[in-house]
Amino acid sequence: MKVIILNGPMGIGKTTVGTCIADKHPGTAFIDGDWCMDLHPFVGTKETKEMAIDNILHMIRNYKDCSACKMVVLAWLMDEDRVCEQLVTGIREMGMDVETVTLVCDEKQLKQQWAADRNCPWRTEDWLAVSLRSLEHFSKSDDCIKTDGLSIEEVAEAVYDMCQGEAD
Repeated sequence: MKVIILNGPMGIGKTTVGTCIADKHPGTAFIDGDWCMDLHPFVGTKETKEMAIDNILHMIRNYKDCSACKMVVLAWLMDEDRVCEQLVTGIREMGMDVETVTLVCDEKQLKQQWAADRNCPWRTEDWLAVSLRSLEHFSKSDDCIKTDGLSIEEVAEAVYDMCQGEAD
């Protein structure tokens, strides 16, 4: 079974792209990492990130054991390399194939996407500034897909192709 991990700054489209991949490939489970750390108010400490990693790995293990599941797509903002590394290690220890993809774009594109997202309560000017500052960090990843000017479907197809589809 294949696990695709989508990373990137807030507002880049990880959730939308992950959902699109799941919708196009029957038997694909979609996990939004934010669901696994949904504390009110938000608390982003080492402890809560460790809890979320454990929750995510638990969900992936359950999907692995489900005969209806053929692939898992995880979308989560991982701005610390250790978080992604822990997930990748945990998934590989389960005997699963894992690919990471980091979605990036230029500042103009991110601002446009941010303005268009009216549903997310995080789409404030303060959080936009944080997201814009993170672009440089994410752009240094060696698994980047530049999303500038691409539709959601085109990005989803690029991610899927980069990950070479489902594992046999």
